[in-house]
Amino acid sequence: MPKEPYHIKTIQEFHRLHGLSQPAHPLVSIVDYADLSREYYGDIDRLLLGIYVISLKRGVDKLYYGRQEYDFDEGVLYFMAPNQVLRVNRNLNDAQARSGWLLLIHPDFLWNTHLQKKIREYDFFDYEIHEALFLSDKEEKILNDIVRNIRDEYLANIDAFSKPIILSHIETLLSYSERFYNRQFITREKKHHDLLDQLQKQLEEYFNTEQATLYGLPSVQYLANALHVSPGYLGKMLRLVSGQSTQQLIQQFIIDKAKEKLSTTQLSVSEIAYELGFEHPQSFSKLFKAKTTLSPLEFRRGFMA
Repeated sequence: MPKEPYHIKTIQEFHRLHGLSQPAHPLVSIVDYADLSREYYGDIDRLLLGIYVISLKRGVDKLYYGRQEYDFDEGVLYFMAPNQVLRVNRNLNDAQARSGWLLLIHPDFLWNTHLQKKIREYDFFDYEIHEALFLSDKEEKILNDIVRNIRDEYLANIDAFSKPIILSHIETLLSYSERFYNRQFITREKKHHDLLDQLQKQLEEYFNTEQATLYGLPSVQYLANALHVSPGYLGKMLRLVSGQSTQQLIQQFIIDKAKEKLSTTQLSVSEIAYELGFEHPQSFSKLFKAKTTLSPLEFRRGFMA
């Protein structure tokens, strides 16, 4: 039976586990990778973090990023939201693998602020490790400067202005991260068009092998798993490449299949709905009319007129 991950609820616990001194601020901390110690882990192999983590790291081969080739090797940025599990790496022995920083943010620091809600809107907190953001030197410098400003602020005397200033810097960092992710989607355009092609093939296979009849409509999670990406990453990529969400592309594929069956077979609307994975024919008819302005029978009559 696998062992439960070690739960870190506070920034103080994170510091203590890694052999660091007490944080200068209880709810925000910036940690240099060079200062981390693995000697304190003992037999811990996974961490369940109760804090937000934004990390810029060099030496990506040491962080279990898989065997893929990446566009940028200068710096890698990844994000973790509370209640995600981080795998412990015990092989950080060389200097390059230890370079970079971690920005730790306790959820209490965001409580009752504009950023508390907005931070949940950033898809990249749900991306998988291999979907991390690969930075150019220029982009890395921009983020390093922002992090330096955050550190300077919480190391200064804390006053009424400290928290809003730090929050502003964090939001700026997240905004730049979103911009850089959009750049990454663009620079990997061929790769993402290939992923769109794979999605189409997955849908073809799903509907041509009676899986829809057996298991119902394919979910976004199912397709993301089949393509080995996170649902958030898949959705963001598809919106940038095609202008549609994953769900919209699934629905469009279903409508195209429905049109094909309505125009080339004598199957009833109920039979077509069942073959396409709908539990109730009314749901199929409602979707078809919403997408085409016609009912399935109106489409069939118009096609045969």
